Amino acid sequence: MAIRKKTAAVPGESVRVLLSRSRIQKRIAALAREIRADFQDEPLHLVGVLKGAVFFLADLARYLPGKVSMDFIAVSSYANGTKTSGQVRLTKDLDTSIEGRNVLLVEDILDTGLTLQYLVRVLDQRRPKRLRVAVLLDKPERREVPVSADYTGFKIPNEFVVGYGLDYAERYRNLPDVSVLTLHGKGK
Repeated sequence: MAIRKKTAAVPGESVRVLLSRSRIQKRIAALAREIRADFQDEPLHLVGVLKGAVFFLADLARYLPGKVSMDFIAVSSYANGTKTSGQVRLTKDLDTSIEGRNVLLVEDILDTGLTLQYLVRVLDQRRPKRLRVAVLLDKPERREVPVSADYTGFKIPNEFVVGYGLDYAERYRNLPDVSVLTLHGKGK
């Protein structure tokens, strides 16, 4: 049996668990069943958004039966803060063509919608057979543009979250749970 230590945060920062690892895994298994039902026996090409979606994509791929391939794309809109800059830029493109393929864009969090809107537009121009979106987390209160996901793990409150791939200044990605980060006495 593994002993789980309390997460050591950086001085002036604290984390509290919002979604446990076991709850996340149960929901991902259910999402995989929904996705596979929609695509039946067709091959599915997962496109993960780096770096945050890596954990979600890996677990989702393991739960999806049938032919599954994957690729990655990277964008930037946060720098090192807790608020988006509002500008999205592509920092790593796909390695293979998605033309004529069933593509599932896999994203860690749907927040303002700016990143997702940008990615859907970019990928749709590449003429996939079908393009669908799966997000682990959705913060509807933060939406700035009218965009939604086809598959959503959890709707969460408007709090800054880390863990399970999500970070703050490249820290906390390795936490097994999704946790709320609180900055004490720092500019947010």
